Parts: sequence; C-alpha cells; structure tokens
Amino acid sequence: DPCQNGGRWMGTRCLCPPNVEGPRCEFGATTINLTAELGPFVTMMARVTNRDFSEDMSDPSSPGHRQFAEEFSRTMDGIYRNISDYHGIRVLSLSRGSVVVNYKVQLWPVPSNASLEHRALELLAVANAAQPRNCSPSADGLCFTTTSARATRAATLALNYTELCRRQASANFSRFYFPYHTASGVLCVTNCSLNVPGSFDCHRG
Repeated sequence: DPCQNGGRWMGTRCLCPPNVEGPRCEFGATTINLTAELGPFVTMMARVTNRDFSEDMSDPSSPGHRQFAEEFSRTMDGIYRNISDYHGIRVLSLSRGSVVVNYKVQLWPVPSNASLEHRALELLAVANAAQPRNCSPSADGLCFTTTSARATRAATLALNYTELCRRQASANFSRFYFPYHTASGVLCVTNCSLNVPGSFDCHRG
C-alpha cells in the first residue's frame, strides 16, 4: 500500500482522508476553510435504494465507506449547489437498509433572522425531486429518498480556533496549522500557505 497519512489504495489511486492531498496522500491541504464548521447545519437522512450495504461500510476508515461517501457527496453537491448558503456535506454514518446515509449539510453563516427551518425543507424538497430515470443496481446515479431534515444553529465555540484547526488537519500535520482570519471567515493555514503573513516557499511538502 503506497498511500500515506491514512490514505487507502484503491487499485489505481489513493483515496485520501479529508484535508490530505497528493498522489500518495503525502501532503497536508494548503488551507482548510473553518468557516462552515462554525456556521449552522442541517442533519439529514437518506435511503439509497440501488446500492447494497456491506458490513465494512459501517467503518469510516474502510475503502467501502470512503468510496460510497465520495460518490454520495459528489451526487449531493450537484443537487444542492444552487441552494443559498450551501457549503458542502459530510457523511456521518452508513447503515443497512439498503444503504441508509446520515449526513450533515453545512451552511455558510446566515443572518440571525433567516429561517433555518425553511432552508431544511428546501434541502429536503430539492433532494427528493432530483432522481435519475434509471434506478437499477447498475445505474450510474444514486436513487434515494430523503426522509428527515433537522436544522441546527451554530453552537457556542467550545474550543479555540487553534485547537479547531488541529482537529481538522491530519494528525501528522496538525501541529503546523494555525487560524487566519479573513473578511469572509476563518482559514486554517500553515507557513507554506500563499498570501499569508510570514509564509515562505515550501516547494512541495
């Protein structure tokens, strides 16, 4: 297995964990955007009907879980990309029946008077309206029904920004990251990140 930092070899390439990159997962991400982690989110559940659950999919570190989560995330990104304030999804868990997906839709911070409940209903409706015509097990797209959505406003920050950055980064690189505040939010950066005060050319690595 040529993959580093928790990457898994998939036969032709490495599947890297979040915030790790490179052909062999040898590099930490240049920047990690912490803004969505600080914002509100909607927890949702979907049942994918044209894929079969396997026991290894319950383990987030397994190739089966990672491959399915990657496919599901790509699918939902395409569906949600025009939703106001959408900033990505995170698969929380997979379980049997065919494949039940618990996932979190991350949103950019919204005004305090904005209705998160309305946004949750919008996410639910858009997901259920976007079904491919071919729902056979061999179909390219995922067929699913989304059954629940629960909105949650941003929680009070329990950790400081430095600790949050180090939790987001891979363990081998976490000590190099520190928070950098911008006009639009908070980034986790290193001295190798471009356009950051004190940065320098790290070449590759």
